[in-house]
Amino acid sequence: MKSLNFSFALNRTWSVAVFFVVSSLASTSAIAQTGFTKKEAATAYSAFNAHFYSPEAKLYHSTTKRDHVAAIWVQAIYWDMAMDVYKRTKKPAQLQFITDLYVGNGHQYAQYDWTNHKVWFIYDDMMWWVMAFARAHELTGNPTYLQKSIDGFKHVWEGSYDPVNGGMFWDFKHSGKNACINYPTVIAAMRLYKSTGDTTYFSKAKQVYAWAKNNLFNAENGRVADHKIGNNRPGYEDYTYNQGTCIGAASLLYKATNDPTYLRDANLAATYTMETMSKNGVLPAEGDFNEQGILKAIFAQYMVPLVYEFKQTQYLPWLKKNVSLGWQNRDKRRDLTYRNYAVDCPTGDIQSYEASSIVLFMQLLEPTK
Repeated sequence: MKSLNFSFALNRTWSVAVFFVVSSLASTSAIAQTGFTKKEAATAYSAFNAHFYSPEAKLYHSTTKRDHVAAIWVQAIYWDMAMDVYKRTKKPAQLQFITDLYVGNGHQYAQYDWTNHKVWFIYDDMMWWVMAFARAHELTGNPTYLQKSIDGFKHVWEGSYDPVNGGMFWDFKHSGKNACINYPTVIAAMRLYKSTGDTTYFSKAKQVYAWAKNNLFNAENGRVADHKIGNNRPGYEDYTYNQGTCIGAASLLYKATNDPTYLRDANLAATYTMETMSKNGVLPAEGDFNEQGILKAIFAQYMVPLVYEFKQTQYLPWLKKNVSLGWQNRDKRRDLTYRNYAVDCPTGDIQSYEASSIVLFMQLLEPTK
């Protein structure tokens, strides 16, 4: 992903008084739950594919204009979404769709040749795919996916890891160590450890997580820094995907170790996102440039398992309220949703990035019926 090492103004004005009248956790939880149906989850995904997916190229477009493909690292997130739908539906056609996306992205991106540094121009783009390949193997048992993940992890580790000071550099120039590669590295390593039983992955996961906690994580309130450059202080810019991958990394380590410190970290990151980053209970809109519309989709990928798998159900009313709001404010003609859940989805051209997060939440959260 292109670096997000700069500040940008988020729209903090939310016209959602009808839906959220208080901002505290207690009062948000007290509001009657709403939800969505299994049929609506299917509709949301079908609409997303109808407007952004190219059956010919087997890739996603960046906007409804369909004149450019989406960013290389974001295609991995869309592949993850396809896996979520397969887990939800178990339909053979969706399993084939996972294969199709693998084929299409392979054609586009040098058959996943990790040494091709024209196609892959930063390490963190690679790591999103390494994570996705490891997960695809877990889901399908396809050994090709596992080998792609193993090879990609090795390539990134050898080029990105700092053996002297610890942590992962996000780019080839080693300009800084960002959350967007460090926490994904932990997740990828833990998935590979699960699939291979190789304890070196487990050691690397703990190693990188320890560096990230010391350098990118506020252990008092759960805020995740975006980056650390040299010996400078961490750059604390609030992004939901960084909160999400921190949650995912901590959750996987907790699952493997039963060390409650990891679960505490995950809960701190989740609570910070809910109570501080969200305004009146609504997740931040996040910008419409540099693929930032995708960030909440990544957050969803790791936040929802914290609720269900790790039984942290205190977050469920908040998540369901966000999904209900975003779905209610969709473009009802196209059934497309928007990055700012609190306003009506624009009826003109929008990005696939900013249309993705509600769709992904709806594949992960349990429907009302």
